[in-house]
Amino acid sequence: MTVWLLIGGMAVLTAVIKAAGPVLLGGRELPARAMGVVALMPPVLLTALVVTSTLSDGRRITVDASVVGVAAGALLLWRRCPLVLAVLVAAGVTALVRALA
Repeated sequence: MTVWLLIGGMAVLTAVIKAAGPVLLGGRELPARAMGVVALMPPVLLTALVVTSTLSDGRRITVDASVVGVAAGALLLWRRCPLVLAVLVAAGVTALVRALA
């Protein structure tokens, strides 16, 4: 029963946090500086997720085949290659490194 109360409480708290922004702003525009920060949040969060899932092994930092694959995909994206190609190359490089190791 305690677990379900905790889950319900967290759901309510999440809804309150999500509603706080629109309620507090009331339809007003954010300042330009704040809009700049908001615009930078998605790439930063995506980068954090990719780095965390690539370099972590639960409790410690590891460097394995997936790091090499992500690096290959990132290199292709940096060179302005199509996303599908970068994903396929990253998967192929990861599989190749795992097969050789």
